Amino acid sequence: MASTSGSSRSARPPLYHPLNISGWTVLITGASSGFGEAMAWRFAEAGCRLVLLARRQDRLESLRDQLQFTYHVPVHIIQLDVRNIDEVDLLPHHLPEEFAEVDILVNNAGLALGTAAVQDNSMDDAVTMIETNVTAVIAMTKAFVQGMIERNRGHIVNISSIAGQEAYGGGSVYCATKHALAAFTTATRHDLVGTNIRVTSISPGAAQTEFSLVRFKGDQEKADEVYQGFDPLTAEDIADNVLYACTRPEHVQIADILVLATNQASAKGIARVHLEEER
Repeated sequence: MASTSGSSRSARPPLYHPLNISGWTVLITGASSGFGEAMAWRFAEAGCRLVLLARRQDRLESLRDQLQFTYHVPVHIIQLDVRNIDEVDLLPHHLPEEFAEVDILVNNAGLALGTAAVQDNSMDDAVTMIETNVTAVIAMTKAFVQGMIERNRGHIVNISSIAGQEAYGGGSVYCATKHALAAFTTATRHDLVGTNIRVTSISPGAAQTEFSLVRFKGDQEKADEVYQGFDPLTAEDIADNVLYACTRPEHVQIADILVLATNQASAKGIARVHLEEER
């Protein structure tokens, strides 16, 4: 008598039903490289239409062309410095009709500048970090959350950092901005608790992108030293966590995800292999 176990297994319904976000509109800031670029690829793979914001027009154009060629999804690009609050405020009114109803807002644009001790902080760098990491997120959220409330649907994803959960020397302003972002994200969730809008914070640990190159103001050698002796996270790892949070069933809200490299226990607690052993 033939076994029917194979056919019964194939007929078994799925054990879980993630949310299908195909056709949803996703707006990503800081989309021209790093986390933002990796997220654009994953959301395009999921069938979403994309609004990609960044300062570098050439990179945005290249990314748009690659995404459209590979996944045939609509992509709208905007060259914008998120610190320009007046332009951010007008964004919802200037989007083409096809992209006007933003379902998922990913506040990804952010940066660290330098590793100065508190007594040596550059005030220009401090203002740039505060405006980019905090003020711009507040402005972007205000600009798009009203439409989400009217439609009673949406998801706000803020890309934070382990620096928003613990502070360390040489990062006084950057850590302060990410702690502020954590508080803003939690308060946003409280304000929207009576709606179907979900709010998520993703906090990466050591991830190898252009982040350290920006922090060290173009010094490639110093940037590379940050990731020596261990296997750091990648932009694709963080994009995967973002997509996971956005595709949970609508009754599930992923509030916070802290993502560390395997050999990382805290912001500075990283086990590094001696370079002599690697040789």
